[in-house]
Amino acid sequence: MSSDSPAISYRQIIVDGLWAKNAITVQLLGLCPILAVSGSVVNGLGMGLATVFVLALSNATVSLARAQVPAEIRLPVFVMIIASATTCIEFIMQAYAFEMYQVLGIFIPLITTNCNVLGRAESFASKNPLLPSMVDGAMMGLGFLAVLVLLGGMRELLGAGTLFANMDLLFGPAAKDWVVHPFGDGYPGFLFAILPPGAFFFLGLIIAGKNLVDHHQKEREKARATPAVKTSRRVRTTG
Repeated sequence: MSSDSPAISYRQIIVDGLWAKNAITVQLLGLCPILAVSGSVVNGLGMGLATVFVLALSNATVSLARAQVPAEIRLPVFVMIIASATTCIEFIMQAYAFEMYQVLGIFIPLITTNCNVLGRAESFASKNPLLPSMVDGAMMGLGFLAVLVLLGGMRELLGAGTLFANMDLLFGPAAKDWVVHPFGDGYPGFLFAILPPGAFFFLGLIIAGKNLVDHHQKEREKARATPAVKTSRRVRTTG
């Protein structure tokens, strides 16, 4: 199949990755890092960017190697490819964002075991050309990143009363002043939001919100597809 085949819809790949088949809100994959490192925007952003890199690179490599890999050993080979991509992002973070790497800790190497990464390699990249596979990996990663950042923002805002704190861990000293205090400096904090139960609670709210939007969208599409029924007025006559 060529990359410009009409069977491949890049628009559908983008919609699936960001919304319709989002790894977290729809497939509920990769919840371990979601719940563990989503305590702030910067943590979610760092983990999300690392996952985007691994997904795009591993999908591209699997697509290029798919014709040379026997079916009997494809899963071990895919795991090795994903592990290699994860090692690359580890080295990059150690070189350019070492403090962020230390904060995320074991969850960066655990990208190798993320079901979403292996799932995209097996279900999409192993069956499609290079460009669609890279786009699929990038979009699935961006969908993962978006939920991580949203959840991190909700927890950081209510838990600590800040937004964009410690962004210098990713963007250097110039980002130290990006922090915002929406509730003022005297905000006492909300401990529940930054504890693991808070992560479950706010993730549930995000999933419920997405389901509500999907429900309203289906209702609108159903209303547009249903033709209006014309009713005739009965006229009563008397003799």
